[in-house]
Amino acid sequence: MEWISNSRILIVGLGLIGGSYARALKRLGYHVTAIDTRKEAIDYALENHIINDGSTEVDEAVVSSADAIIFGLYPKVFVNWIEQYQQYFKPGAMLTDVTGVKSCVVYDIQNMLRDDVEFIGSHPMAGREVYGVENSDDGIFRGANFIITPTEKNTAKAIRWIGSLGRILGFSRISVLSPEEHDEMIGYLSQLTHCIAVALMTCSDNEHLVDYTGDSFRDLTRIANINDLMWSELFMLNRDSLLKYMDIFLDEFASLRDMIRDGKVDELREKMRLSTKRRAYFNKVKN
Repeated sequence: MEWISNSRILIVGLGLIGGSYARALKRLGYHVTAIDTRKEAIDYALENHIINDGSTEVDEAVVSSADAIIFGLYPKVFVNWIEQYQQYFKPGAMLTDVTGVKSCVVYDIQNMLRDDVEFIGSHPMAGREVYGVENSDDGIFRGANFIITPTEKNTAKAIRWIGSLGRILGFSRISVLSPEEHDEMIGYLSQLTHCIAVALMTCSDNEHLVDYTGDSFRDLTRIANINDLMWSELFMLNRDSLLKYMDIFLDEFASLRDMIRDGKVDELREKMRLSTKRRAYFNKVKN
């Protein structure tokens, strides 16, 4: 299946990312149908012309008409959905996801999946600190990174297909990692940073901090407005990688504390220069 204008796309799970995919794909001329358990989400998406059709029920006719299906579900729900409804898939259908962990998902799904459909994992590295289709915005994809996580079971055609999805959605850089490489990287770049933000917000119960804060605290804690159900599941499913980087962070933080406590100004400044040098890579203009 190619990304051609008469392709019918089904999005299962109409949250922030699923809704943003829907906005972009419908704007590009694709017929977009959605399934979500929240009637409010379907109603909002229909009223705001984010999708063409939608339902809170899994209908065989809807699923079997889809050329491609994009899953925006929590990992465990995603695996269960495939197991329960894969008999409805159209032969030749292509499947992908937006799931934030891969090793615990990709292999299970590929092992249980019918031979006449193909699933290739992907992860849009874009988001906001708000949730639901009501806050969807396909502008979050522009300039963002897109990661593909193929396995030996994936065809070259599927890798090209999912890469083309990233391009038409507006992502600026498309990378290919194994599921294991993805989870190692995400443990540091995403999950550790969310843990730090949560810890910052729970360090103090002073309700008047908002009256005194500047941009630095706001920037550091933006992602502390967190979906506890989703992120607790992601943390537990990627526990080993996350704990590894939490330990490294604790050692680095303790090192900074000791430099300040012991008055080691030169060492402290050297640490700051190293931080500035490494942060400069992120300041470069994105491709």
